Amino acid sequence: MRVLVVEDEECLADMIAAELRRAAIVVDIAHDGRAALAGLRLGRYDVLVLDGELPAPHGDALRRYVVAERLPTRVLLLTAAGPDDRAADPAPAADDWLAKPFAPEELLARVVSLGRPARRAEPQVIERAGVTVDTAHGLAARDGRPLALSRTEFGVLEVLLRAQGAVVSGEELIEEVWEEHTRYGGNAVRVTLGALRAKLGDPPVIEAVPGGGYRMADGAGAEGPGAEGATESPRAGGEPEPGARRARV
Repeated sequence: MRVLVVEDEECLADMIAAELRRAAIVVDIAHDGRAALAGLRLGRYDVLVLDGELPAPHGDALRRYVVAERLPTRVLLLTAAGPDDRAADPAPAADDWLAKPFAPEELLARVVSLGRPARRAEPQVIERAGVTVDTAHGLAARDGRPLALSRTEFGVLEVLLRAQGAVVSGEELIEEVWEEHTRYGGNAVRVTLGALRAKLGDPPVIEAVPGGGYRMADGAGAEGPGAEGATESPRAGGEPEPGARRARV
């Protein structure tokens, strides 16, 4: 799941993001309406967590944009307004609202509930070549052996498994798994895949495809043309650099 948090109070935005990230949710943050509009235009979000009192461009403009562009994004409105004020709101209705102040666990529950319909057709447990991920509980295993994966490694494995043998490009992995506020070196995907393959063990099940793509093997073994590139071990300088925007690869 990918969420855009739009909140001009930086401490509150960081608190919301931290709570969602603990649940393995990918989070981008915008502190004003202009940055939020740019994010909505560039990326696909399952849920928009929106401060109802956001200064210009006001949160109403963002809600209208979601409706006008027919985005699949669900809107969770954070508001201090009472019921009468919400009923008189001329902007398109939010999918859900949460009154400030709120408990972090309540916000997480609302976000998960809103994000679920966007992915209701996708199975929660995915398996290929003996590798399984349970997206509902954040668990991964190979041949019944539990895997201790980082959030990023889990996300990459989920995307590859959902593709069911189709090639997934490095750019697609960046879009699905990494967060917008971070910039990555050209080898970031290879570094993560190298660490993931090491945890998966032998025989290899992730193939590197010439041209910058990756795919899950069908269980017959991933060795062959193009497989060598995915076996690289993490190298210095491949970790994301916090605080900058991402670069496409």
